[in-house]
Amino acid sequence: MNQSAPPPYRQIADAVRARVDAGELAPGDRVPSTRRITQEWGVAMATATKALAALRQEGVVRVVPGVGTVVAARGNQGSAPDGRSPGTEAAPGGASRGRSAREGDGALTRERIVRAGIEVADGEGLRALSMRRVAAEFGVSSMALYRHVGGKDELVMQMADAAFAEVRLPEPAPTGWRDRMEAGARLQWALYRRHPWLAQYLSISRPQPMPRAMAVIEWTMARVEGMDPTTLLHMSVTLLNHVRATAAAFEDDLEAEQHTGMDRDQWMAAMEPAYERILRSGGYPMYAGVDGLESDAVTLDTLFEFGLARLLDGMGLLVEGRARGAAGGGRGPRG
Repeated sequence: MNQSAPPPYRQIADAVRARVDAGELAPGDRVPSTRRITQEWGVAMATATKALAALRQEGVVRVVPGVGTVVAARGNQGSAPDGRSPGTEAAPGGASRGRSAREGDGALTRERIVRAGIEVADGEGLRALSMRRVAAEFGVSSMALYRHVGGKDELVMQMADAAFAEVRLPEPAPTGWRDRMEAGARLQWALYRRHPWLAQYLSISRPQPMPRAMAVIEWTMARVEGMDPTTLLHMSVTLLNHVRATAAAFEDDLEAEQHTGMDRDQWMAAMEPAYERILRSGGYPMYAGVDGLESDAVTLDTLFEFGLARLLDGMGLLVEGRARGAAGGGRGPRG
């Protein structure tokens, strides 16, 4: 007797995995979205969603906040559904017993606690972070951490400053003011993508004293000349806030995926019937104009790029106006 064919979702998952194994899809590449799967395979949205869920459980793909579902790194494929290596038993608080034993070797230090906090926040979001949760990574009580950090607020500030220490300023540095500001914005964007919690933690109304973060901003603005200090600070904070505010959605995406079990593509697909009903009213021509476009037509990356270019265009008028005013002996336009 012939064995029955695998269910449709399994056939789709196997087809995507075959493309990964063949190298057609490399680590970090986006895999077909649920909408694309429904179009290519002619299946229902539920089937497409189940196929991607199976690939996530098998470690073939992973969800990147603000990007979507991408091919996982080779070392992650074949891991347990919760992301642990096969055969690793989970310890209380989410840390594996094997890891707790390793981390428990040697004395606790501030640096090791900060690094553990970063790893927890990267994987689970800042709301999941607590002294108790970080202590579980070391297999110790939370009181052991207080000998090295004063509490959660101090820990998170140390985590943020340590994250900014990862930024490697390019050498040679861009010499033009616009190139330098653009490079600084991109360095921050890449940092927030690595640490989705970081953008939401930063504040422009109550800025935190973090020397390493301040150093990145100083470098970013170092080639803008002819501005008074107040205008220069406004320029730097405006640029920072565009990057930070857009990147804050990375953490939103991470938390929403954990809460709903759906990545961005799956969520948008689930909302599609409701949007269709709204668009059929005829009162939303702008939205109707983009209906049917691929899901990557408007993403966090495209919003970042569009906003960055427009901001720098506007600042160019200010910088060039000041330069013309200085050359003509006048004060130029007020900024």
